[in-house]
Amino acid sequence: MNETPQLDDLQLFCMVVRHRSFAETARVMGVSKALVSKRIALLEQAIKERLFHRTTRRVGLTAQGEVVHQWAQRILEDVRLMGEAVSQEKQVAEGLVRICSSSGFGRSKLAAALSALALQQPLLEIQLELLDRAVDLVEEGFQLDIRVGSVREGNVITRRIAANRRILCAAPAYIAAHGLPQSAIELARHQCIRIRERDQDYGRWTLSGPQGEVVVRVEGRLSSNNGEIARQWALDGHGIILRSEWDVAEDLQQGRLLQLLPDLFQPADVWAVYPERSSASAKVRVCIAFLQQWFATAQLR
Repeated sequence: MNETPQLDDLQLFCMVVRHRSFAETARVMGVSKALVSKRIALLEQAIKERLFHRTTRRVGLTAQGEVVHQWAQRILEDVRLMGEAVSQEKQVAEGLVRICSSSGFGRSKLAAALSALALQQPLLEIQLELLDRAVDLVEEGFQLDIRVGSVREGNVITRRIAANRRILCAAPAYIAAHGLPQSAIELARHQCIRIRERDQDYGRWTLSGPQGEVVVRVEGRLSSNNGEIARQWALDGHGIILRSEWDVAEDLQQGRLLQLLPDLFQPADVWAVYPERSSASAKVRVCIAFLQQWFATAQLR
């Protein structure tokens, strides 16, 4: 490789990968598609490799493009962190921070907190994406994941944002038709609404109580990867859900749902999760500190 790739071209390259389209990248940037194609061609010339498989609708990475993409993300992140690392005490966050979270928590709780953060930090650009699936923070370019429940990865840093737990609930109509479960084991014979979220084992509920931890395999006719849908099904009387207290607090107060087996719960604290390389980022530090203070004051209920 006789030429050195330009940082702007690496950044453009990562945007094309993210959008999987030259035309969409050009639209987002407010430039012509021809300019995007020209800059990618110059990058390929500098690297001496073809980076994309091109079709009429989409572009995909070649094997060499996959390698370049991984390195480009690292290089661009290092450049961002370099400026922040020389000012560790900076309290005013600047620039773009990409945050992800689950759809239920993101809409009902996190969005309001980030709105308040934006007012406090006018130089901070916040991009929030709601994803009900596992997220590779480095690969997908997120600096911060606000997650409800357990964190299983070993290559990330975690900071607790707020205490939370999941509880068992059902509608009065369901209880009238099927009766109350008297123990965790009896849940196995009930209609349980299963949720396939990031940290939850599908069809298996791990509960804590006075006698320690118990694992129950549950079944039911309805399941979803969206907690809000599962909650509505529970309200309609279809079965038992295991849901965060903040999500069902009003339903419990109004009697639309009843808490079952109140001695049992599932720990589900709210965590800030971020790659180790982002630990020097002023943006990440400011966001985490603000969210910890926000939820300590506002509470989750």
